[in-house]
Amino acid sequence: MTQNPPDFPLRALFEAQHAASRAQVDVPLALRRDRLGRLRDLIETHADALSEAVEADFGVRSRSLTEAADLFVLRAGMGQLHKQLPRWMKRQRVSTPFYLLPARGYIQPQPLGVVGVIGPWNYPLQLTLGPAATALAAGNRVMLKPSELTPQSSALMASLVHQTFSAEEFCVVQGGIDVAQAFSQLPFDHLFFTGSTQVGRQVAAAAAANLTPTTLELGGKSPCILDASCDLRDAAIKIAHGKLLNAGQTCIAPDYVLLPKGMEAEFEAAYWAAATKLFPTFANNPDYASIVSERHHARLLTLVEEARKQGARVSGWDVPPADASTGRQLAPALLFDVPPDSRLMTEEIFGPVLPVLSYGSLDEAIATINARPRPLALYWFGRDDANRDKVLLRTVSGGVSVNDTLMHVAHEHLPFGGVGESGWGAYHGKVGFLRFTQQKPVLVQSNFSMGHLFYPPYGERFQRVTGLLKRWL
Repeated sequence: MTQNPPDFPLRALFEAQHAASRAQVDVPLALRRDRLGRLRDLIETHADALSEAVEADFGVRSRSLTEAADLFVLRAGMGQLHKQLPRWMKRQRVSTPFYLLPARGYIQPQPLGVVGVIGPWNYPLQLTLGPAATALAAGNRVMLKPSELTPQSSALMASLVHQTFSAEEFCVVQGGIDVAQAFSQLPFDHLFFTGSTQVGRQVAAAAAANLTPTTLELGGKSPCILDASCDLRDAAIKIAHGKLLNAGQTCIAPDYVLLPKGMEAEFEAAYWAAATKLFPTFANNPDYASIVSERHHARLLTLVEEARKQGARVSGWDVPPADASTGRQLAPALLFDVPPDSRLMTEEIFGPVLPVLSYGSLDEAIATINARPRPLALYWFGRDDANRDKVLLRTVSGGVSVNDTLMHVAHEHLPFGGVGESGWGAYHGKVGFLRFTQQKPVLVQSNFSMGHLFYPPYGERFQRVTGLLKRWL
């Protein structure tokens, strides 16, 4: 298969996929599995090259990190899709209410048609090829727009996809903001976006003009609640791992910690012990990722400096790290006494900077969370089941890990998605398959139907029938 020419028009790519999706509405299991198999072979054959490209885009990003956080997750997801597809594709019989008997009903899963995927830069393989694989498994054609902030991995992905798939099946469109805007204005059957809340609003507005259904996987400020009953050292290592993985450039990274008053010094010591266990050094450590760009690096420095000037205490930086000595490998920082109206507490951080807030009662901690937009993730640490359940029942978030961070995203039987400003719609596993599938309801009428009893002209017979039904309903 030949690669699409670089100047292949965006609209023409869409029209080709649209026409193909309408010409082949029913996509058989064998073809879906073939497409999944080709994508899986692409990843396996070129895993090293893809990891090298991601590393080059970041400056410093361990290939082991890409293996664990991108490639392993992709393999697990595609393995589940391959195994479960026959069951998920089957029509599903549903029970029929007695007043429609002897008719029968079922749900027929069908592909939507053409799915657009706009991917982010932080996990440039998992968060692009993952949704694409699910959409292909659901029988759709896919157009993928990866991030311009990871140009080398985006270019390699485009080249490999175009060597493996026809443009009518799966294609990759590269470009900057102008291309992304034009992409989101195409009349897809579904548009899947992963990125910031700010850009998500723009994507949703563009899609609305075509009444295009969207899935928005956004971000927000995901809290960690430490209960007084928690194992502090265990919590600290798991919070440090969740925060420092990919240098905090993870949509579900802990964004702030809620800590019982009086535990501040103990948590501070435990966090730094955990952080230095994971990363004995930060500068020039190949396991510790760089911030993706100078602009993002400068933004994080500014956020911390603004909070410091507003009275926050910074732990971990004697002085802000100098670019000359650390490049974009930004050392972690804890911040205490952070003003609630600071940008550090009102914007998603997306870096290795962690504010710590103290609370007097669990009700106070819950109120702090509920006063903010609903988060993509929530983390609770403790041994008190009653307090855990109180938090889970009285807060709303996209997902939860109890006594850990991040791990709920790796559970393929759990849906992954946001709520409110952290997004809408979910995917992973069967939920993802259904997200990209039309669940078509079908009623098959019987020759012995009694539906004529409801036909006009209405009179005494109609009144008797509806009177009987009222008693049974």
